[in-house]
Amino acid sequence: MRPSKIKYYIFVAVQLLRKIAFPISLIYGLVVLVRNYLYNIGLFKSRSFDTPIICIGNLSVGGTGKTPMVEFLISFLKEDYKVAVLSRGYKRKSKGFALASTESTVEELGDEPYQIHSKSPEVIVAVDANRRNGISILQEKVKPDLILLDDAFQHRKVKPICSILLTSFNNLYSDDWYLPTGNLRDSKQEAKRADFIIVTKCPPSLSENERQSILKKLKPQSHQKVIFSYLVYDKSPLDAMLNKRFTLVTGIADSSPLVSFLKAEGLDFEHLRFSDHHFFTEEEIQILKGKEHVLTTEKDYVRLQGKVSNLSFIGVKHAFLGEGEQDLIKNLNGFMKQRR
Repeated sequence: MRPSKIKYYIFVAVQLLRKIAFPISLIYGLVVLVRNYLYNIGLFKSRSFDTPIICIGNLSVGGTGKTPMVEFLISFLKEDYKVAVLSRGYKRKSKGFALASTESTVEELGDEPYQIHSKSPEVIVAVDANRRNGISILQEKVKPDLILLDDAFQHRKVKPICSILLTSFNNLYSDDWYLPTGNLRDSKQEAKRADFIIVTKCPPSLSENERQSILKKLKPQSHQKVIFSYLVYDKSPLDAMLNKRFTLVTGIADSSPLVSFLKAEGLDFEHLRFSDHHFFTEEEIQILKGKEHVLTTEKDYVRLQGKVSNLSFIGVKHAFLGEGEQDLIKNLNGFMKQRR
C-alpha cells in the first residue's frame, strides 16, 4: 500500500474517532463554561500586576502563528521599552521558572522560547508554567517595562492591559467546536475579552467581500479591532534546492501553508510530518542524516541543529493587509501610554 493511501486512512480514522468523542467534547465544553463563569462573577480571581502585560493567544490548540506574532511585537516594542517575554515553555524538559541565558538549551526553555531568545538575545525571555509566579520573579529580578505573555489567552489568573487573539483564516474559532471533536480549548464566547482579533494565514489577495464575510462570522464587539495578516516565507534557503529533491521535516501544528507554498514554488520534496513540538529520537536523527538535504521550519531547526549537518530552515513572518500593521502599533502604544 502506498504511503499516501496509508496517510489518508489514518486521517479518516482520526476524524471518525473525533466524531465518536462528541459526548466527551460536551463535558469538556461544560467545564470550560463553568470555569469562565466563576471568573466572570469574581469567585475565581484574575490578578493585575504593576508591570503592563500584553497577552497573545488563541482559543484553539496551536496553528495560528503565535510565535511569529510575538516576534513581530518584539521588533517594534523593543525600540521604546524594556521587553520581557514569558512563556509556559510547552514540552520543555525542565520545571519551574527559568530565565534564558547564553547557557540555556532548547530542552530547558522549549522550542518557541528558545527560538525567540536566539533571534532577540537583547530581549528578556523566561518560562514558567505558573504565570503569576513568573511575572512576580520578572518584576523583582529584571524590572521590565512590559511583559509579553505568550499563549495565555485562556489563562485568566492574570489580567493583562491588552489581549491579542489570533485565529486562522482556514479554521476560524467561530466555525470550530470543543476538544476532542474540534480544536477549541476555550469557549468562542470568550473572544469578547480580546482587544484585537487577528485573522492569520489569509490569502494575500483577500478581497473586501471576503473580509466582510469573516467579520459577519466573528461578530466583533464595538471596542475590538479586527486585523488581517498573511504569512511571508524567506525564499533564500530554497535556492540550493532548485531542481533537486529534498526532505521537508515539520513538527508544527499546521504545516499545510508551508507545504502549499513550496508546491507553488514548483519544488520537489518528500514530507516527513511529526507532532507539534516533537523532540526527535536518535533513530529519527539517523534517518535524517541519511537524507541529501533537509529543509525544516525555524521552530524545528532549534531542536535539530547540531544533530543533522545537511539542514536548513525556512523563516516565516506575518505581514498585514491594508492599514493593519499601523493600527496595531498605534493602538498598542496607546495602551502603554494610558497605563503609564
